[in-house]
Amino acid sequence: MTVNRALPAILAVLLASPGISLAATPPGSYLFVWAGDAEHKASDFLVVIDANPASPGYGVFVASLPTGQSGTHPHHTEHEMSANGHLLANGFQAGRTWLFDLTQPLEPRILTSFDDLAGFSHPHTFIRMDNGHVLTTFQYAAPAQPVHHGHGVEPASAGTENVTGGLVEMTERGDVIRASSARDSRIPDPRIYPYSVLPLPAIDRAVSTTTDMDQMNEKATSEWVQFWRLSDLTLLKSIALPPGPRGKENQLTGEPRLLPDGKSIYVHTFSCGLYLLRGAGNPEPKATLVHSFPGFGCGVPVLTGHYWLQPVPETHALVALDISDPEKPREVSSVTFGDDENPHWIAIDPSGRRVVMNSGGAGSRLFLVNFEPTTGKLTMDERFRDPDDPRPGIKMTGKSWPHGFAGNAAPHGAVFSK
Repeated sequence: MTVNRALPAILAVLLASPGISLAATPPGSYLFVWAGDAEHKASDFLVVIDANPASPGYGVFVASLPTGQSGTHPHHTEHEMSANGHLLANGFQAGRTWLFDLTQPLEPRILTSFDDLAGFSHPHTFIRMDNGHVLTTFQYAAPAQPVHHGHGVEPASAGTENVTGGLVEMTERGDVIRASSARDSRIPDPRIYPYSVLPLPAIDRAVSTTTDMDQMNEKATSEWVQFWRLSDLTLLKSIALPPGPRGKENQLTGEPRLLPDGKSIYVHTFSCGLYLLRGAGNPEPKATLVHSFPGFGCGVPVLTGHYWLQPVPETHALVALDISDPEKPREVSSVTFGDDENPHWIAIDPSGRRVVMNSGGAGSRLFLVNFEPTTGKLTMDERFRDPDDPRPGIKMTGKSWPHGFAGNAAPHGAVFSK
């Protein structure tokens, strides 16, 4: 781990500033961004960014930690920082997971890393549960074929498909508690690849989605949502989301989120559909399309209060829906990032008032967006930008990073400190 050379001067200013204490920085003072060398040559790394609006170093890279491995395709982290200050992050193409200790943001550490578990490979989503365990989706059975994710890795051999993965309940260090395959012989589609999961301990259920991250697998339409008994990971049922007016809104199921009523669930799709799921604990759960966003590739959403925040690449925007009536969500606000930006990953800070947005477009910037939780209004944080840059946002290209790498970063998961 290397600290930014500018950090001593920044710390000196902080210490001299009235009302600012390094010992008690407010929640959300740092951003942790999981990234890699866009050329897949230098090591993948975690970068720490000063995200305290009161800091004179706002937007500065203050530390970074290389993993020692390159080209793993840094992908999903946990959606929010854990209570213990540890963060799980996957290098998806390599099927490898790292556990970072971020309790001291300026001195990040790697606690451990691991590969295949319980006969499954390529973990994707990590959800911490109240019992202290982590419920994780693994896309494939091990060993898996090479995965192509649009980043220069060779695809699997022609005609070769990966075998269905499953769910694994584990400790954060990768010790397996229980595991179960997502293969369901009761449905005709064998192309089931667990993507994300929502545990529902109050009703002893879990709900998972099924999008394959291998972009060469065009046969996997992934319209399936699966229902599990959480206590022993028994797969109970798989249902297909109904198609919408465009015909494909149901394909590529993504993120399930429990709504404020504590029983209804929204499931978004990468085909830009938004589905209301009811009766998750019943023998016959029902799904209804309640909203469509324009285009394709709608990214990772955030549910906060009675608002649904959705990245929409087609309009280069982040959109806020008021979901007070889950059957009739309505758009109340949006903010755009520029035609060269491709909104994908978002995460919200502990205050519920700031959102980080990672762009996968040519602009390759990291943005902060202000959110008003009483009205749903979104506004760009104009102060979070590179010095002398006319555009907001921090560029992730052409930079020198604290650990010594100079070049273009390909970031994905990003979360605020607690």
